[in-house]
Amino acid sequence: MKNKKIIIAGGSGFIGQALCNYFGADNDIVLLSRNVKEANNTFGHNYVNTGTRVRKLYWDGITPGEWVEEINNADIVINLAGKSVNCRYTPTNKKAILDSRINATNALGLAIQNSEHPPALLINAASATIYPHATDTARDETFTGFANDFSVQVCKAWEQAFYEQHTPYTRKIALRMAITLGQAGVMTPYFNLLKFGLGGRQGSGRQMYSWIHVEDTCRMVEWLYSRTELEGTFNCCSPNPVSNAEFMQTLRTVTGCRLGLPAYTWMLKIGAAIIGTETELILKSRWVLPARCMAAGFQFRYPLLQPALEQIVYQTPRRCYQLF
Repeated sequence: MKNKKIIIAGGSGFIGQALCNYFGADNDIVLLSRNVKEANNTFGHNYVNTGTRVRKLYWDGITPGEWVEEINNADIVINLAGKSVNCRYTPTNKKAILDSRINATNALGLAIQNSEHPPALLINAASATIYPHATDTARDETFTGFANDFSVQVCKAWEQAFYEQHTPYTRKIALRMAITLGQAGVMTPYFNLLKFGLGGRQGSGRQMYSWIHVEDTCRMVEWLYSRTELEGTFNCCSPNPVSNAEFMQTLRTVTGCRLGLPAYTWMLKIGAAIIGTETELILKSRWVLPARCMAAGFQFRYPLLQPALEQIVYQTPRRCYQLF
């Protein structure tokens, strides 16, 4: 894909940076972020290659601004905006998690509605957390028996807000993302665990772990843009999920870290309270399959866990996961 205009909202995080690197050499990227003091400055984060055609514009995720003009004549708009769920689920944080997603989705939808030349494709990030804790069988996009805990309520409200946007000239896709693996993001705390010999299973280790290599996430976005007949909800995950125990064992093998002490559930509860997060992020069994994209012919570059981790570890300095 070349010479397209791509808008990435809330793209200052790990996945946004990966998209900038993947598309930025041959396409014009406008990254909408709250962390901008002046409009139109270049994207200067360490994880983004300096050769990319990336600009940043300020937005607050709620109100119209200069960024609205960029929506006009864009080819793709990708919405990744939302407060991180890596926090304690206090009433204040719950409200911020939900509001940040709904507000950003509504703001982009309104901008597209008012655009003279609307984008061809709008991709809204969603989450595989919408599926229930599963130990019996995998779930795919046909599943509808959702639970009603806080995380699922957020996912359902987020997708509802997305599909309620009236954008008749813009194709819409909700991308239910699994845990995304790359040189940053979730791998950083995993590498820290390995350093101190704590790279064993978490909890029972039997909970399923649905994952995807970040390069395949970027490739799926590109593929979905090219397949103009596709719309609706897609699971963004590898076709080969593993158990938590298998994930940690494979990670130790790839990094050469022999010692991997387990973290029992009671330890995780104490640790989560100390560092300000929730055990759900580790203990929920996410068993998800990408049925729709596979049926439509998408080919994963990293369908299996070990090659995916080998590629990541090969590019990661040894000091990041070993003390000596």
